Amino acid sequence: MIKPRVKICCISSIKEAKMAINNGASALGLVGHMPSGPGVIDDDLIRKIAAGVPPPVSTFLLTSETSAEAIIRHHQKVNTNTLQLVDTPEEGSYEEIRKALPGIKIVQVIHITGKDSIDEALAISAKVDALLLDSGNPTLKVKILGGTGEKHDWEISHQIVKRAPVPVFLAGGLNPSNVREAIEIVGPFGLDICNGVRTQGKLSESKLEAFFQALEG
Repeated sequence: MIKPRVKICCISSIKEAKMAINNGASALGLVGHMPSGPGVIDDDLIRKIAAGVPPPVSTFLLTSETSAEAIIRHHQKVNTNTLQLVDTPEEGSYEEIRKALPGIKIVQVIHITGKDSIDEALAISAKVDALLLDSGNPTLKVKILGGTGEKHDWEISHQIVKRAPVPVFLAGGLNPSNVREAIEIVGPFGLDICNGVRTQGKLSESKLEAFFQALEG
């Protein structure tokens, strides 16, 4: 079994960024304005954290913008090396983003709400660099676009991992006690965790250590 890469999301400070990296994180998630959910920080802080992250650690801007113009503008404020689109962008946005931001990776979030999510993921996969499967619900009046701390149907995620031509991250309800099961069922390229390594909203050194120890088996 190949050990997945780990993205620690909802990073709220330079201190948390260093803690995540020191424990083995391959990527950090920096959350911009959202209609709901945890971890939101202002763009100035996102820029400062991203600027201090050493290669080869990736920095993901989580943006809820859906127009190419707004997504590009958001990224230009913070200069991360990866864009994580938590909502479905407008038609033609991927092409515009790539033209305006060459070299910036695009990761599209797919919220697993049922088997229809398989077709959605596969249709989008040809346009992006990676997929991230989460447990939100973008159809609600107040959209839930991540950070739920809840699992979704991992069998559906496994079908996407098997068939998608790009790397797939798994998010939603992961913690030290279930991460091995998640890897065995889904087989993802990467894992994305926020609430499962936090205590009262703060990144926990002991929970981080437990999570990475669980990965080792």
